[in-house]
Amino acid sequence: MAIEVGSKAPDFELKNQHGQTVRLSDFHGEKNVVLLFYPYAFTGVCTGELCALRDELPTFQNDDVQLLAVSCDAPFSLRVFAEQEGLGYPLLSDFWPHGDASCSYGVFDEEKGCAVRGTFVIDKDGIVRWTVVNGLPDARDLNDYAKALEEL
Repeated sequence: MAIEVGSKAPDFELKNQHGQTVRLSDFHGEKNVVLLFYPYAFTGVCTGELCALRDELPTFQNDDVQLLAVSCDAPFSLRVFAEQEGLGYPLLSDFWPHGDASCSYGVFDEEKGCAVRGTFVIDKDGIVRWTVVNGLPDARDLNDYAKALEEL
């Protein structure tokens, strides 16, 4: 079960596609965060969602908002994926301990070994203000994220 609106967002420490450590707490007091979990790099629906975010990036990554996309892929594959698709935002690896961050948000599919499509809008105080969780084949609507950010 995914964490609920009004909950304190669990902190995490993950490596991005460049091997740099990123913590959710790095943004507390500074930026709202759109935290997006996705199943796998290089797959159709995931590539479509992440490229749509790329195309609308100023809405989701600016002076007030940070976009963080998390999958259980290894950092090396995330780097190639980001370069191939021109993704200029952090892709975080939840590879090891496998799915730890995804589990803490309640969006890890034990059977498939990957995150489901969970998105969390987290305010500057680290509180979850909006969330949506879709099944593996179901893409999310970016307009919903944008609307949630406007309401902060």
